[in-house]
Amino acid sequence: MTRSEIAELRYAVGQLRQCVGALRTHYGDDNTVRRLENDLERLVIDADEFEHTPPAEVVTQRQQETIYVPDAKHQEQDWLGAQDEGLGFHSRPRTK
Repeated sequence: MTRSEIAELRYAVGQLRQCVGALRTHYGDDNTVRRLENDLERLVIDADEFEHTPPAEVVTQRQQETIYVPDAKHQEQDWLGAQDEGLGFHSRPRTK
């Protein structure tokens, strides 16, 4: 996670803290509000832990190589005997 992503996380947690504070003001010491405050504190603890000791980054798999086929006209003889397997052309006559 980059520094800007951590800063965004901190900002979002701050916004969430303001919302939960507004709920506390409006609804008082309700069980639901207390659970939200507890969840918020857990989120703050997890964000701090992540910032100070981030887990190892996941190495992504190499993407398969894309093979581009030109739009130019092909020689019909290059495709003689080719199967239409998987193309959904069951009603058309097979190639020779």
